Amino acid sequence: MADTEQRSTIVITGASSGIGRALAGEMARRGHALGLTARRMPMLEQLRDELRAAHGKELRVELASLDVCQSASVGRTLHDLFARLGGIDTIVVNAGANDVTHIGGGDLAKELNLIQTNLAGAIATINAATEHFLQRGKGHIVGISSLASLQPIATQAAYCASKAGFSMYLESARVELRRKGIAITDILPGYIKTDIVEGVDIGKLPFAIPVEQAAREMTRLIERRVKSGVVPAFPWKLVRPFMGHLPERFTRH
Repeated sequence: MADTEQRSTIVITGASSGIGRALAGEMARRGHALGLTARRMPMLEQLRDELRAAHGKELRVELASLDVCQSASVGRTLHDLFARLGGIDTIVVNAGANDVTHIGGGDLAKELNLIQTNLAGAIATINAATEHFLQRGKGHIVGISSLASLQPIATQAAYCASKAGFSMYLESARVELRRKGIAITDILPGYIKTDIVEGVDIGKLPFAIPVEQAAREMTRLIERRVKSGVVPAFPWKLVRPFMGHLPERFTRH
């Protein structure tokens, strides 16, 4: 990051793997102080050590064990993390899950877990962050949603529904909080090469990109505080207006 750009304090949820881990690396490279959360503390500790080895021991990294499905403890855990960081500027609401599910195929528990993680967990996280930002009089909430929020996909009904609800919640939050100094960014990734779906090689899906490239593009969107953005920009920026209207043959894995 250029010396003239402001370095912020940023919390990233779901930082132990995938997009969250890559974002942590990119933010560290740009000099931002970090608060990282995930369920798996050993993986967070390993990531912290790797970041400091790569970017200097003076890099500020605070960790917190957080399961966003445990809604009652989300606020308490995050407020403790915010206090240890001396306040934060941005939160990236990234913790999420995906799974192949079949309607009427005995997958109700998996579907409800996706809703709990991707929607209820995100709402709990946003509420805690908003409480903090209202006290500070400013802040930035970033949601890592999905292009699946715009397009129905077979065997992904619960995932699509959870991300559609998440994006609508972010848009509503923007309307409600816009006069209170809180910016909202909704990022809609396409296919990113991670292991989020067990047994699915995302790298073989159309226009899939490496997670490191995704993190770079997302970081630029976050630092610009855009209202909404797609990743990768090509081709999804061109395709986005048609999402939700694609023929059904294009909506199956």
